[in-house]
Amino acid sequence: MSATTEAPAVQALNFRRFKDGDSKVKSLQKDIFDAGHSHKCPTYIQSTPPCQGSCPAGEDIRGYLNIVRGVEKPPTGMKWQEYAFRRLTEANPFPSVMGRVCPAPCESGCNRNQLEDFVGINSVEHFLGDYAVHNKLAFNKPSNQTGKSVAVIGGGPAGLSAAYQLALKGHSVTLFDERAELGGMMRYGIPGFRTPRDVLDAEIQRILDLGVTARLNCRIGTDITMAQIRADFDAVFLGLGAQAGRALPVEGSDAPNVVTATAFLKAFNDGRLRHVGKRVVVVGGGDTSIDVATVARRLGHIDKIHESDRPENVIGGNMAHDVAEASVRQGAEVTLTSIFAVEKMQASRHEVEHAQSEGITIRGGMAPIGVVRDASGRATALRVIQCEAKLINGRLDIKNIAGTEEDIEADLIVSAIGQAVDFSGLEEFNNGKGAINSDKNYQVQGQPGVFVGGDVIRPHLLTTAIGHGAIAADGIDRFLQNEALEKRPKIDVHAFDLKRKMLEKGYTFAEAPEPMRGTCNSNVAIHNFDDRSDRYVISHKELFLGHFSYTARNRRGITSLTAAEALNNFQERLQPLLEAQAMAEAKRCMSCGQCFECDNCVVYCPQVAVFKVPKAKATTGRYVDTNYNKCIGCHICADVCPTGYIQMGLGD
Repeated sequence: MSATTEAPAVQALNFRRFKDGDSKVKSLQKDIFDAGHSHKCPTYIQSTPPCQGSCPAGEDIRGYLNIVRGVEKPPTGMKWQEYAFRRLTEANPFPSVMGRVCPAPCESGCNRNQLEDFVGINSVEHFLGDYAVHNKLAFNKPSNQTGKSVAVIGGGPAGLSAAYQLALKGHSVTLFDERAELGGMMRYGIPGFRTPRDVLDAEIQRILDLGVTARLNCRIGTDITMAQIRADFDAVFLGLGAQAGRALPVEGSDAPNVVTATAFLKAFNDGRLRHVGKRVVVVGGGDTSIDVATVARRLGHIDKIHESDRPENVIGGNMAHDVAEASVRQGAEVTLTSIFAVEKMQASRHEVEHAQSEGITIRGGMAPIGVVRDASGRATALRVIQCEAKLINGRLDIKNIAGTEEDIEADLIVSAIGQAVDFSGLEEFNNGKGAINSDKNYQVQGQPGVFVGGDVIRPHLLTTAIGHGAIAADGIDRFLQNEALEKRPKIDVHAFDLKRKMLEKGYTFAEAPEPMRGTCNSNVAIHNFDDRSDRYVISHKELFLGHFSYTARNRRGITSLTAAEALNNFQERLQPLLEAQAMAEAKRCMSCGQCFECDNCVVYCPQVAVFKVPKAKATTGRYVDTNYNKCIGCHICADVCPTGYIQMGLGD
């Protein structure tokens, strides 16, 4: 066992003002002194950074990174860690869990990838989440209650997210879940060495402490009817999840020792499954298949097994393995197959690498075509064929290569090819395709007051379900207030609110009584500012990348295990950043689309037209201003703005 960090990225050339072949240096002097007629002046345009635009939960990533780095100051008496946590959890109430397991599409979208390496957003979220858990931070309860009640069906990430947002809005919320504990796929679909249960429990308890009531072991349609739910509550949210696994679509898949990934992981997370067969084959390629494979590697097998203790009997029923027998287990041979090549699998790259280091064999470009069974009907091997798989216009195209069939011996075969929704008792919502139809506000079509979110719409990431819950909660809130459900923004995220920040600082401004040509000498608006976060994502092409130098990413420590060390090791592998590391990592953020107070525009303005806002009136996003009487429209300030916050517009 060894603690390691990821290999550092190779330093890349971060910026070039000139292209190969340029031989003349262009002077800006002529443009500067010939620009008096220009109708354009600097405007301060807040845009959505691509990290946030890529986050399905819509977190204000740039906002909480600016707090961690010290650009945005917390209110008096509040530590920056708490202030950053509260900004983060406006969108996502599970920072400690998601900081561990989210595949971080935000990092793939990060503009810093154009320099050397993305900002470790996920690792900073992990740090803030753990800080909140260790310091027992609680959510602030709303000051008023609306008197309206909402039933949330399903206690997974979508349902808990909706319950959280609804409780903050002052509504009475009751959570219904058919299981004994809340968490959904966070608890029953992800092993504890990736989501420690004490962390998950703490983040769920914070939501319940807002006054949310939980009714567990209660299935809608069986223990209570949907008609009764409609009668007792003013609105309903359906967060049913997709916890029924999909069987392999091949002949012989009905063998007793061919099981689904969801059933396998549930049996493990319930504590019932203590060992597997000697040879386990997992079919998939996503993160769930990696979870199954790594769990199987840790569980291992035992030589002497009773008929009743076969893994499929435990997975498919309610019995549990005997702990004494499990104590003599040995390592299992685990093979994972995917129709895609290993480098193109949907699973997170670092999870794939961890699995391989633990002795799991991953075979890409292999499609299952059948299950080989013995005389008793049990599976003895998975028959596969080499294939080429591509996504063409969103549709999967698989071409099998004739003559490449082979059998992979197996004592247990696990299908991790997708999930399905169990509509038992709730058939009225099934659109005929195993999902529920909804509009952009996630209101169920033709059923006012009934909203939906999560995998029941389309199986995707945990963070996607969290985002669905927040958007649906907004829709439910409007419905309960008899307001029309407005069209959602093109970029539907929790954006930085400059007006709220200015009011927090005690600076007030009035609404303009009528259209005005300018506001530089008035307090009727935020002078020279436009928030385009709801419709525009800023790209690296609009940043002054020359401002940034190479800075290596601060990487979390990872415990790497060998094949032998993985057996019976259920300790967490991922260590959080230290406080100094989290702050340093946040400083790598380029604050795309918002000022981070670098002073370039003030220093380089040849007319001294750009100036710092007086400290009493300054705040994040309102650090500099422009004197229209001095500005000649030379656009140098826009050229040297690292974040793309300054653009040319307005003026006379």
